[in-house]
Amino acid sequence: MAPESNFSDGTESGNSLQAICYKRGSLQLLDQTKLPLQSTYLNIRDSTDGWHAIKDMVVRGAPAIAIAAALSLAVEVFNLEDFNGTPDEACSFLIMKLEYLVSSRPTAVNLSDAATKLKQIAAKVAATSSDSKSVFEAYIEASESMLKDDVDSNKAIGSHGAAFIQRHLENSTRISMLTHCNTGSLATAGYGTALGVIRSLHTEGVLERAYCTETRPFNQGSRLTAFELVHDNIPATLIADSAAAALMKDGKVNAVVVGADRVAANGDTANKIGTYSLAVSAKYHNIPFFVAAPLTSVDLSLSSGEAIVIEERSPKELLNTHGGLGEQVAASGISVWNPAFDVTPASLISGIITEKGVITKKGTDAFDIKDFVQKA
Repeated sequence: MAPESNFSDGTESGNSLQAICYKRGSLQLLDQTKLPLQSTYLNIRDSTDGWHAIKDMVVRGAPAIAIAAALSLAVEVFNLEDFNGTPDEACSFLIMKLEYLVSSRPTAVNLSDAATKLKQIAAKVAATSSDSKSVFEAYIEASESMLKDDVDSNKAIGSHGAAFIQRHLENSTRISMLTHCNTGSLATAGYGTALGVIRSLHTEGVLERAYCTETRPFNQGSRLTAFELVHDNIPATLIADSAAAALMKDGKVNAVVVGADRVAANGDTANKIGTYSLAVSAKYHNIPFFVAAPLTSVDLSLSSGEAIVIEERSPKELLNTHGGLGEQVAASGISVWNPAFDVTPASLISGIITEKGVITKKGTDAFDIKDFVQKA
């Protein structure tokens, strides 16, 4: 990966933040490790560049990871000049590359889900085509559709979430929301999931204030979410992770909305470490706690969150400043436990906001997501 160019604000046409800049044959990703002080786009030339961009958190957020992975391979095959194989060999090439990309970050289901769908598309075309080029073209077109579909999906999530929360908080004319990590334009193809809900509430004129946690140890909240909120002129306040319970006790939070990296069939949700703590605090203070995620984040093969694989990050993220890239601040020799995610049980979640509507419970502590998906 090589720096492509620098921008003053990381925007497209001065209106919306854009983490993924794509045109056929070319992909640039906004280096989120440099935000908010520097906006640098990296040129992604192939799946190897894509893998490292995901692993190193140049791009992060479950939807954005899936799209960046798919498009990195689309760029690679578009610029592939010396492939002389059969359609089946083209399909095998794509499958091998997709499996490699999935290994970059295992917890987010969107990446593996996208890879599975793209494999199926490639295999279907390979079975009926006499030309390997047509297999690659079908793959490229499918990847590009994922980019557009994600933006449409996020806007629907924002609309459904804003409407549901206003009905749920029927006595509140001005609503203050608390969110965690980054779930906005920087974590998706555009607009965002949980932050998209906050954007929609702001657009409708009912948002009093958005509170965002700093989200240690990688500080996605202070570096990225705060950056987006300031850019969009949304009234917002940054808090320390450990201040969330006190903020709730002071009556300053009407509801919590977070994103998700993987949702099990019963509604148990894996999200950025610290989400579970927020859910416990919200439950104690009788504050509704919502998850906002596309249905691609749902993994119906898992009956509960106990089966979700939790990625562990480098100890340096805790031992050193700047997400492990800066100077050492912790004692040498101390052991480190640094899970990237935790699992919030469905019993603590008030509703799951999707592009097809809001999933609610029916008299139990768990959600029947399979039933919702079948009817959607």
